Amino acid sequence: VRATLTSVPTWSRPAQAAEVDATLSALGWEKADLDPALPPHVAFAGNEHLVLAAGSRGRLTDLDYDFEALAGVMQVYGWTTVHLVWRERDDHFHARDPFPVGGVVEDPATGAAAAAFGGYLRTLGLLPPAGVIAIRQGEDMGRPSDLIVEAGPHDARVRVTGHAVPITG
Repeated sequence: VRATLTSVPTWSRPAQAAEVDATLSALGWEKADLDPALPPHVAFAGNEHLVLAAGSRGRLTDLDYDFEALAGVMQVYGWTTVHLVWRERDDHFHARDPFPVGGVVEDPATGAAAAAFGGYLRTLGLLPPAGVIAIRQGEDMGRPSDLIVEAGPHDARVRVTGHAVPITG
């Protein structure tokens, strides 16, 4: 099943130093691990997500964080996920979404965070000319997901398309 989520109007703001510092501490990351071309932001597309861009694919791959500490930080700031990304190309990103406030270590496909990220890129003027990017998420946890994000320059909403997988259990 292929599905498309259309967000509410998005917004993005620079993350405060205290927000970034607390999150990096819980993740076990350093400021030097971040990509300076993609600054930390809190992005919204129906709920809030902290966006942090890793400076390397290796940094993104090596995700081993303090579950309780990150859950606490997220609860304090009201974030749904921390959207960790690495830019392979201007139109292709890899993502991981720790989700301890939802009781799981990581979400393999997060449409809401992808929509917020599309708004983030639009805010920063970093969307490719077509306004479309691809996000590969869940690969490092063995549940690869491909999301297509469409964020036009004149529409505050973002569309995220991907394949839905039933959860059984």
